[in-house]
Amino acid sequence: MSQIEERFRKLCVMGLGYIGLPTASLLASKGFDVHGVDVNAQVVDTINQGRIHIREPELDILVKSAVQSGQLKAGTSPAAADVFIIAVPTPFKDGYEPDLAYVESATRAIASFLVSGNLVILESTSPVGTTELIAQWLSEERPDLSLKGTTSNGADTSVHIAHCPERVLPGQIIRELVDNDRIVGGIDEASTELAADFYRQFVAGQILTTNSRTAEMAKLTENTFRDVNIALANELSLICEQLSIDVWELIKLANHHPRVNILNPGPGVGGHCIAVDPWFIVHTAPQQSKLIRTARQVNTDKPEYVIEKVRARAARIQNPTIACFGLAYKPDIDDLRESPALHITQQLSEAGIGRILAVEPYIDTLPKVLANTSVELCDQETALAQADIILGLVSHRQFRKLSPAMLQEKIVIDSCGVWR
Repeated sequence: MSQIEERFRKLCVMGLGYIGLPTASLLASKGFDVHGVDVNAQVVDTINQGRIHIREPELDILVKSAVQSGQLKAGTSPAAADVFIIAVPTPFKDGYEPDLAYVESATRAIASFLVSGNLVILESTSPVGTTELIAQWLSEERPDLSLKGTTSNGADTSVHIAHCPERVLPGQIIRELVDNDRIVGGIDEASTELAADFYRQFVAGQILTTNSRTAEMAKLTENTFRDVNIALANELSLICEQLSIDVWELIKLANHHPRVNILNPGPGVGGHCIAVDPWFIVHTAPQQSKLIRTARQVNTDKPEYVIEKVRARAARIQNPTIACFGLAYKPDIDDLRESPALHITQQLSEAGIGRILAVEPYIDTLPKVLANTSVELCDQETALAQADIILGLVSHRQFRKLSPAMLQEKIVIDSCGVWR
């Protein structure tokens, strides 16, 4: 990686969440002048104090250093820059329709700051065609700007637009932002090349170039591949339950085949990516995505299966206490987005089938969705002492250390193989 080129020196990062903040702080540590933007004033104040509002290894040190050096500043409004990075949420509405309101709002917010030669990059995972929509929205806001790579007397007079989806794993984001290969696709060749040159400033992995639609579809395909494979594992777990087969042993044996790699089943699929991205494909091409839709439905239905299993066991006990081990969507992180464990805990509480304890070592207070329920947040020692039913929902490292003797007197429902 070479010294930063002046044409990329000033950055404006829209969105300071799980992707935007690590990206902004990493780039600031590399010498870029970074202005981060978030609509939440409390988040902005926290960052400007050199602190963080999310949990991610090494991020606190990185943000503190970046703020103290003056390379990272946060605000609630955009600022002039050479490169604008959009890293805002892309959830879906009722009926699994993609909600691009945050992307549109961020795009229109930066429009007045754009000048010829600027680069706009969408990093948010998005339905196919979203990068082209950004060009459309900017054209509406700034008809004076060229968006198609035109030149005049050899000078660039256009605003370039590209998509480069994030491909990082929570818990390893800082390292993977540098080490992972990146896919870059622009609305035209000039945008693709300029965006690729930008990422070469700080990415050690390969920069793979294509067009914006293919780049968008690539990220969706990566997560859909995983969703379909998890759906196979989850469906196998239902079949094995019916046939009195140990699904964990079955998968272990099947995976000894040199060309088979079945994933492990769980209580469902969570997170902003795998639980969401396949629906973007289904919405865009509903008639051609039958397998993807079915797999998504299998994973969506799995939490209800776990809930019914707990109901059946709890019905045998008078006033049962049920301890839900884990609320996060995956092991060893505090991210609760689209978490099946959180959904299961909430539904068990609302069903009124007993006292519900939640054990989640990565949070200090219950999330809002559980705030008005009877769920009690406690440590694992309290849960083990008081619970009749132990429900394994997330395979956190410290849960895996529990010995069989500690669970011996309990009814154990292990939905994720944490105590295998």
